[in-house]
Amino acid sequence: MIHKTAIVDSNAKVSSSAKIGAYSVIGPNVEIGNNTIIHSQVNLVGNTIIGNGNKIYPFASIGNDPQDLKFNNEENKLVIGDNNKIREYVTIHPGTQGGGGLTKIGNNCLFMISSHVAHDCKVGNNVIIANNVPLGGHVTIEDNVVIGGNSAVQQFTRIGQMAMIGGMTGVLHDVIPYGLSIGNRNYLQGLNLIGLRRANFENKDILGLTEAYKEIFATKNLTDNLNKLNGEFKDNPLVKNVIEFITKDKKRSICTPFSKE
Repeated sequence: MIHKTAIVDSNAKVSSSAKIGAYSVIGPNVEIGNNTIIHSQVNLVGNTIIGNGNKIYPFASIGNDPQDLKFNNEENKLVIGDNNKIREYVTIHPGTQGGGGLTKIGNNCLFMISSHVAHDCKVGNNVIIANNVPLGGHVTIEDNVVIGGNSAVQQFTRIGQMAMIGGMTGVLHDVIPYGLSIGNRNYLQGLNLIGLRRANFENKDILGLTEAYKEIFATKNLTDNLNKLNGEFKDNPLVKNVIEFITKDKKRSICTPFSKE
């Protein structure tokens, strides 16, 4: 159902089961999947693909030009998966040539009021981004991450799966999977043990991760610490994820317990 006051370009591809509210504007290159609900006064433009079962609330602006001075109207794209909730005043921008031209969001995410996803970001599944949180360009957020309100994530930063970021945290350093990070300039406070237990990981793997964490961050020399890491930890899937994250090519330093505000 499309409200009579909505402006939907004739070239837009809108599922017959989608709903578009009053005064919303849908551009010519937008695709909207099954059972997606676009509330009133939403702006959807650009080369934007929106999957099934999403809900986009009033005054959201999706697919407008990136806030990047290098952007020169090159071809770009924004892809949003299924069953996401995008609340009021959220802004999400497509990619740029410098980042591969694509911004991508997974499934079952919640973007609370006034959060922002900048150009070339990659956001996984089951991510919660609270009110007033901006993601800078080229940020990677893995699955099941929670970012507290009024935090800010610097461009090119990575946040590993099931990490939690406390409210009002400035994220300048990459946060390991399962990490808890807080602070005016973020440092590592420990592990998201409650989240791991709720996710039904085996207790022996959680205990192994806890022990490995102590060794990985025993000193500021992470490379040396990893080289010395007890071999038994390397069969632990949680520890493997942390090691792979730390050793992967990166633009930002790893957040550690030694980082100071």
